[in-house]
Amino acid sequence: MMAKVVYYSGHVQGVGFRATTAWIARTHPQVRGWVRNLADGRVELLADGDARAIAAFLADVRQRMADHITAEEIFEREPDHALTGFLISY
Repeated sequence: MMAKVVYYSGHVQGVGFRATTAWIARTHPQVRGWVRNLADGRVELLADGDARAIAAFLADVRQRMADHITAEEIFEREPDHALTGFLISY
């Protein structure tokens, strides 16, 4: 188990980024986490699961939202074993 935090920059707020990410997460049930808007205009995403599942999930997000993403920063962190499912955080 591992976790990754991803910060997406670009035109990522007000375009359905969080809802699309949550929809994509439903096709990757082995990934848990959340997605939220940040005050600085970026979107922050936490993905928790095994490395292969996270990689596939993030590739799908990147592909689906490519027109809106200009940069992404990815950091590894300790997994959060309390997470269940994937949510949109407000």
